Amino acid sequence: MTHVLMVSDVYFPRINGVSTSIETFRGALAAQGVESRLVAPSYGNEIAAPDIIRVPARRVLGDPEDRLAHYGKLRRATLKAAADCDVVHIQTPFAAHYAGLHAARALRKPVVATYHTLFEEYLQHYIPWLPAAGLRGLARRFSRGQCNALDAVIVPSTAMRERLGEYGVTQPLHVLPTGLPASAFTPGDGDAFRARHGIPAGQPVALFVGRVAHEKNIDFLLRAVSIARRSLPGLLFLITGEGPARADLEQQAIDLGLRDQVRFLGYLDRKQELPAAYAAADAFIFASRTETQGLVLLEAMAQRCPVVALAIMGTADILQPGRGCRIAPDDPAGFAQTLVELLADPVTCLQLGDAARAYAQEWSDQALATRLADLYRGLEFSKPR
Repeated sequence: MTHVLMVSDVYFPRINGVSTSIETFRGALAAQGVESRLVAPSYGNEIAAPDIIRVPARRVLGDPEDRLAHYGKLRRATLKAAADCDVVHIQTPFAAHYAGLHAARALRKPVVATYHTLFEEYLQHYIPWLPAAGLRGLARRFSRGQCNALDAVIVPSTAMRERLGEYGVTQPLHVLPTGLPASAFTPGDGDAFRARHGIPAGQPVALFVGRVAHEKNIDFLLRAVSIARRSLPGLLFLITGEGPARADLEQQAIDLGLRDQVRFLGYLDRKQELPAAYAAADAFIFASRTETQGLVLLEAMAQRCPVVALAIMGTADILQPGRGCRIAPDDPAGFAQTLVELLADPVTCLQLGDAARAYAQEWSDQALATRLADLYRGLEFSKPR
């Protein structure tokens, strides 16, 4: 049995891709002979679990969703929890990175981190008053320094591996995306979802799932939907999730004349409501240019929902022409045309949905957890004590 300590600045009940990745891998690793423990911030409303160590944390100014763990307590908790583990796995680059690195070096344990986020593309949205070129340079130096302090780095896509190589990261880079658990394939009740939300059975629906933030490029999708409605006047666009861009995007929808054609649904329950939303949609649309993997594309495909998306960064690893998706041009008019052509052909739409589900089944969480377990064991036995 291999024992792994994961440490993260974020975990459920905070919903995002990092939390989902941690939960998915931890669930699948048990079958691979890997016992995992997690150190994460406390949000005050989480359900206690014996293998999750919660550290006191405070709210982040201007960001009500996240928490900042007390660093001294995080460092002590991580050091204590790592004492009987074989490998330390860091999941985020903030306080958790330094607490995990300190524990690993103090205890002479191998340490690996997953690089989930392309920060050079994010900072300009949150610090717009500083020069973009300077922010990119800062993000690259920061990431290079952190990655080169580790024994290995996990990245969710080949595009991310190439980008870190350009930064000057010299430590081994392992491409290992997050897989889908078996529960992702349990059919959602799309008819019931439509009934609850007053959506007629024949109305075409496009869906976005994710953080409602500027880097997700949702404003692009709103422009594309506005154009698509010239050919499909009944098209309804559902946006699920929360985030700092919601107010701006709601106003943009009004400015585009989409007040009644765009609905912001907030967070949906991941076990029933979210699968039902995927099943209710005729197409999942996605235009992020900064995504390191795009797990939501696979979640949609698992529910037989065909995808229309840009193939940029991490999504390029997932999107294969004809395999449950249509790859759209990187302009709103071209994206709209691709979406309209799909939705105007119900037979093709159904066929693509079947292909999507078959393709999603190739992204098994167990297959990917096997590779992660092998990586852990390679580090465990090769790292000198």
